[in-house]
Amino acid sequence: MPSFDTVCKANTVELKNVVEQVNKEVSTRFDFKGSDARVEQKDFQLTVYADDDFKLGQVREIILNKCAKRNLDVRFLEFSDPEKIGGDKLKQPVKVKNGVDSDLAKKIVKIIKESKMKTQASIQGDIVRITGNKRDDLQAAIALLRKEISEAPLDFENFRD
Repeated sequence: MPSFDTVCKANTVELKNVVEQVNKEVSTRFDFKGSDARVEQKDFQLTVYADDDFKLGQVREIILNKCAKRNLDVRFLEFSDPEKIGGDKLKQPVKVKNGVDSDLAKKIVKIIKESKMKTQASIQGDIVRITGNKRDDLQAAIALLRKEISEAPLDFENFRD
């Protein structure tokens, strides 16, 4: 039976490149001279450090620009509230989405069921598998999901006939 998986995961190589480019630009820019602004990465968690709110906002802008240049969808990034870490220094955790969360998975299943297409959707961990009788039905399901889901960067993989 033909099927495909709906996933939501960032390209880790591109994410690492973005972090390196941001740190390189921050170290060479004149307005960051003498500051402790930087970005650190641990798996799917980024931490932005800066001396004040203005510099934190500047580093955020650099991150978004570098993501756009490297074709990494900025919807993968979830910026949390900044935290004080002593003096005026701030840090801001940034979560990188990896996998389809349960609310989004339920929404995908609901959209597929309400469409009255001859396809079925099932949640399997952090992916949603969609199966159907014909390849055309699955391609129509992909088109429908791309149109309906705009809050998360969905990717479709493991397409099997």
